[in-house]
Amino acid sequence: MKCRFCNNELSYGFIDLINAPLSNSILTEEELNEPEIFFPLKLFICEKCFLVQIDEYQKSNEIFNEKYAYFSSISKSWLEHSRKYVYMIIKKLQLNKNSFVVEIASNDGYLLQYFKELNIPCLGIEPASNTAAEAKGKGIDVIEDFFGVRLAKELTSIKKKPDLLLGNNVLAHTPDINDFTEGLKLYLSETGVITMEFPHLMQLIENNQFDTIYHEHFSYLSFLTIKSVFEAHNLEIFDVEQLPTHGGSLRIYAKHKEDDSKEISNNVEELFNLEISKKMNTMDYYKDFQKKADRIKIEFVNFLIQQKLNKKNVVAYGAAAKGNTLLNYCGIKQDLIGFVVDKSPYKQGKFLPGSHIPIINEKEIKKFKPDYIVILPWNIKDEIMEQLDYVEEWGCRFVISIPKMKIL
Repeated sequence: MKCRFCNNELSYGFIDLINAPLSNSILTEEELNEPEIFFPLKLFICEKCFLVQIDEYQKSNEIFNEKYAYFSSISKSWLEHSRKYVYMIIKKLQLNKNSFVVEIASNDGYLLQYFKELNIPCLGIEPASNTAAEAKGKGIDVIEDFFGVRLAKELTSIKKKPDLLLGNNVLAHTPDINDFTEGLKLYLSETGVITMEFPHLMQLIENNQFDTIYHEHFSYLSFLTIKSVFEAHNLEIFDVEQLPTHGGSLRIYAKHKEDDSKEISNNVEELFNLEISKKMNTMDYYKDFQKKADRIKIEFVNFLIQQKLNKKNVVAYGAAAKGNTLLNYCGIKQDLIGFVVDKSPYKQGKFLPGSHIPIINEKEIKKFKPDYIVILPWNIKDEIMEQLDYVEEWGCRFVISIPKMKIL
């Protein structure tokens, strides 16, 4: 395998989570009787550019299709994060009814709906037809396609170039990061701005977030690496923010290298120096991550077995992709976790991939009265605990396993 950015031959393993099904491939009852495909879930680190990455075992169009089960609008905290971004960026860039905003991987219109409400022209690019349909139902213009050089050229010929070109949690999802970034370069207007949000590799490593590893995440990015990627395509990052979302993310602001109208923020040098000080530009930084994941696995499995022996009932909340990585790596089945609750009606009545744990409606919690609820999407645990605060009536406790096993 060669590095998807610099083409260097990869030989250093970062972590091996053995085999797993696609994390968002929720199963119907009929599909439980069919063979289920498991793919290797092993990451490599490039010793030249320090891009952490997985091989492309499954093509993007086989992941982001009409069965794609992630709808961004399910999370209230993510909607609020998106709304705040829209009002912030409108003020920062002085956007108005004559501006043009394009979001790549616009999902169900969770973010563009706020631009539309403010009468700012916008366009979504979304390959998954089911989430695109939700956005269209909100009156948002959506092109159902994957973004890259080809689409950038097509759009340039039929539409004006965007003043703001944004993408949240899409950089990690693109198998050809060079084609994607070159597409950004081609499509952005002369004085336009790119903003991209993505999970920060530094947080993944330092907070043991191995459950955020799954097949649709092709790359895991440090600031050092993404800065090199953008520079290779004559794009310049002029500002960066560290965000709490998804367990710790970065929001980068980029422009054409030739655009002298924007000053370079001190944030760029500060974060660059922070990563250098942590030696993220050396292979030593990436060692021993496997041991951290294995320790969590052992502690989590031991907890579940102990509750089984004590005749306690354990369920889970959130049929999230990260939860599927955790459950499959730990070998957890329905004998240790009775069911998982999820707000999404698209997931209820179905089953988690690999573990085959049933996904049910929240109302079943009050009927079942579990002793423990494992919060799988730990990044929104506060939102979930507030939503389920009534479980205190019978002494139910919440549990998270990342960054370490903890009973809340």
